[in-house]
Amino acid sequence: MPLIRVRQHVNPLARKFQTPVDPLEWGKVYTQPNQPLHLDIGCARGRFLLQMAPIEPNWNFLGLEIREPLVEEANRLRSELGLSNLHYLFCNVNNSLAPILSTLASGILQRVTIQFPDPWFKTRQAKRRVVQPELVTELANYLAVGGIVFLQSDQKFIAVEMCEHFSENPAFAKMGTEEWLAENPLPVPTEREIATQKKAEPVYRALFVKR
Repeated sequence: MPLIRVRQHVNPLARKFQTPVDPLEWGKVYTQPNQPLHLDIGCARGRFLLQMAPIEPNWNFLGLEIREPLVEEANRLRSELGLSNLHYLFCNVNNSLAPILSTLASGILQRVTIQFPDPWFKTRQAKRRVVQPELVTELANYLAVGGIVFLQSDQKFIAVEMCEHFSENPAFAKMGTEEWLAENPLPVPTEREIATQKKAEPVYRALFVKR
């Protein structure tokens, strides 16, 4: 089936993306809602989670994406594969994360990935970047103690900025002594990660743990 064509970058500050989503009814989303949850912020076409879900059936996976056609296509593929531990949600995470997680039982959210987010290169566009101090605070409120946040980007300035935001929040501690992780700790690479490495370009990775 041909790929759905959508805009590569969507401005999260646009008026049409300012309405937060309604809280989720987790019992209607997953057959086993009390399993640990892996949240992938900015999941794009969702292929990373589509591979992760069957590898780790004892986890639930939720992908958040601001481009609605990609979410619809990803959920269609998930249904075809019968993956009851995977769901994709169309939303603007910068105003919808709190409502989404507000109905989640304590201790359930245990892993968060933010991989290759839109860099928005211009300084005046910095407010469009997904990792903002407010997002870090919300993740600190809902992530289980000992839960992890995995960050990666092919743009060093974005990786540095994301790490700074998490390091500035006292709820998070960076894992490891090296500046960047040499390897991805997860069993599945993203499509962007594969493409970057094929070009022999660096990927900047970091792992944070909730204190």
